[in-house]
Amino acid sequence: MKLLGVNSDAKTTKGTKYGYLTGILYLAPAKQSGFEVCPSRSVGCTEACLYTSGHGSFQNVKDARIRKTQWLFNDRPGFLQALRADVKALVKKAEKQGLVPCVRLNGTSDIGWEGVANDLMAEFSNVQWYDYTKIQARMMRYLEGKMPSNYHLTFSKSENNWDKCLEVLKHGGNVAAVFNKLPETFMGYAVIDGDKSDLRFLDPFNVIVGLKAKGMARKDKSGFVITI
Repeated sequence: MKLLGVNSDAKTTKGTKYGYLTGILYLAPAKQSGFEVCPSRSVGCTEACLYTSGHGSFQNVKDARIRKTQWLFNDRPGFLQALRADVKALVKKAEKQGLVPCVRLNGTSDIGWEGVANDLMAEFSNVQWYDYTKIQARMMRYLEGKMPSNYHLTFSKSENNWDKCLEVLKHGGNVAAVFNKLPETFMGYAVIDGDKSDLRFLDPFNVIVGLKAKGMARKDKSGFVITI
C-alpha cells in the first residue's frame, strides 16, 4: 500500500513554486480506525477536521485511511518499511525535478513521529519534515530544541486552548488558527496567510498562521473557527 501522497492535494502542490516537493500521509483522524491518533483534539476540531474536505469526503478514501492507520498500529515495522520506501521514492523524484523533498506525516492526525519515525528522520536528513500539533508538550519540546533538527512543528489553536497558544507564542513559536476571513493581526500578533502554501517551516517566527475555514469547518458553531 502506498502511504505518501506526493503533491496529492491543492495546498501541498503550491509548494512546487517555492522549490519543494511534498509527500503527505493521511490517516483516519480521531478514533475512526479504532485507534486514537489525535489525543489532544477538541470537539470543534473533531467536527471540523479536514478529512471532510476534498478527496477525503469520499468513502473509498476514508476506508483506505482507516486501513493505513490500522496497519501502523498492528504492524509498525511493516508500516515503517513501506514508509521508508515511499520517502526514498519521494527523494528520487525531487532530485529529478530539481526540488527539495519535504514530508508531513500528520495530514489528518497528531502522532509523535519524532519518536515513531526518528530513525527515518535521521536517515533522510536531506528531507524537511514538518507537522502541526495540538499537543502542547510536543510543541514545547520542539521550541526547546529537543526534536530532530530537520523536523518543524506549528501549534494548532482549537476553541479551548488559547492559553496554550499564548504560551507557545511567548516562547517564539507559531500558532495556526482557522478564520472565516483573515485579519492582519489577532490578539496583538501578526497573521500570515497559511493557505499560500503548506510549507510551515518557511514561516517567520512568532506569528499566527491564518487558515481559511474549509469543509465542515464552514459550519462551525463551537468557536473553533474565529469569526472576524
